[in-house]
Amino acid sequence: MSVDVTSLACGASCGAGPWGADDARLRCDCGGLLEVRHDVDALARVPADEWRRRFDARGPMRAGWDASGVWARREWVLPAATEDEVVTLGEGYSALTPAPSLARELGVGALWVKQCGVSHTGSFKDLGMSVLVTQVVRMRARGRPLRAVACASTGDTSAALAAYAAAAGLPALILLPRSQVTTAQLLQPIAHGALVLALDTDFDGCMRIVSELAKDPTVYLANSMNPWRLEGQKTVAVEIVQQLGWDAPDWIAVPGGNLGNTGALGMGLELVEKLAGVPRKTRLLVGQVDAANPFYRSFRDGYRTRPTVTAGDTAATAIRIGAPVSYERALRALGRCGGVVTSASEDELADASALADRAGQYLCPQTAAALAGVAKAARAGTIGAKDRVVLVSTAHGLKFTEFKVRYHEGRLAGAQARRRNVPLELPASLDEVRRALDARFGA
Repeated sequence: MSVDVTSLACGASCGAGPWGADDARLRCDCGGLLEVRHDVDALARVPADEWRRRFDARGPMRAGWDASGVWARREWVLPAATEDEVVTLGEGYSALTPAPSLARELGVGALWVKQCGVSHTGSFKDLGMSVLVTQVVRMRARGRPLRAVACASTGDTSAALAAYAAAAGLPALILLPRSQVTTAQLLQPIAHGALVLALDTDFDGCMRIVSELAKDPTVYLANSMNPWRLEGQKTVAVEIVQQLGWDAPDWIAVPGGNLGNTGALGMGLELVEKLAGVPRKTRLLVGQVDAANPFYRSFRDGYRTRPTVTAGDTAATAIRIGAPVSYERALRALGRCGGVVTSASEDELADASALADRAGQYLCPQTAAALAGVAKAARAGTIGAKDRVVLVSTAHGLKFTEFKVRYHEGRLAGAQARRRNVPLELPASLDEVRRALDARFGA
């Protein structure tokens, strides 16, 4: 059965629309961001056990689009797309890794790490970009005059856009804040042939410029305000529940920057409840950093205000965002589940990263900020001692090697580096090696 996406509609309170699914606009006249609206009633005619059976029958060992964790759930994502239109680089199907020693350390019932960074470009952004670039291909085939796809980025978005645009043969324009992304994140879009502009501003400044540029109808904006990005990213929530045997966890913790991922997780959990028959019990925890925590400030104020901040220096560069565009989406997601927002200092996120690394994980600093939030919530009793928690790892730690090096060399700003570990330089002597062994592990 194929059920088409019916429309785009305003996600803000005005609720305007519908617009056709192939419309290139991203905002309503009221300023609200648009959302993809599926015919959920039609999808619900398929029994819940049939959806679970269908999704379980697909997997990474299958051929074609079933090998993508996004397109294996295509009926809930972009049902109108055909297999030959889909642009995929094998995204999704990331491991859900148990971390029992870390769970014990934090005092929670169970902890898994959802390894979204183990993806083609090394971050969860691949999931949404596969859908967005597929939609661009479809729009161009239907006569939309789109000459370039553009984004502002702190690193991971640019890598994903450049890779998927290259795979589709599309021109890509990348705006980055100069000297505020890692070398690996800068080189990825360069290697894929994108036009990369390093601007003397921060991410929010890049976002303002690219938003103005996208008023040109031939330039299509690929940032997370684009609703098609969220369609791919919401499959993370579906995949987590499926990996747990169609049983929702008590908590999903995720870092919060532009907040699109928070909104997307809420969307995925809602579909799992409505269509797969899984009772909704999962609460969301959004982890921010003290240097860039507008959503935390709003949460602390009971959401009475929507503050913006000038983001300061932080090791968690991918969430160094002072004016998140998906604030309303995230607010709705947390409101529906009773979610919480936390904020971590540079020392707290560095210590959480090192703690996780000692448990065999290798977290990026953004994910470490969310883990620091889990630790705080567990100490406060917000997360219970028997609660089952999934931590969404949004990027591979290898993209942030400089962060790890500075920590273990004791040069990471704001971090006490309590768990630093350095190699011992010794003579090539068996006795010296034995002494080092005995000193560390006992004779």
